[in-house]
Amino acid sequence: MSKLSITWKKSAIGKPEKQKKTIQALGLKRLNQTIIKDDSPAVRGMLEKVSHLVEWSTIDG
Repeated sequence: MSKLSITWKKSAIGKPEKQKKTIQALGLKRLNQTIIKDDSPAVRGMLEKVSHLVEWSTIDG
């Protein structure tokens, strides 16, 4: 199964509450933090909503 590397790059200050909660739901707690998540349609959907705040790439596993 492939994985996604997700890095929080831009602050959520001044952004809608839904976007802040999406960042939290992904498991990100601070700027420049990188996490690894399993690739799934739910995670891809969350990344689409906050694509202007995060950078992500696919890791083949």
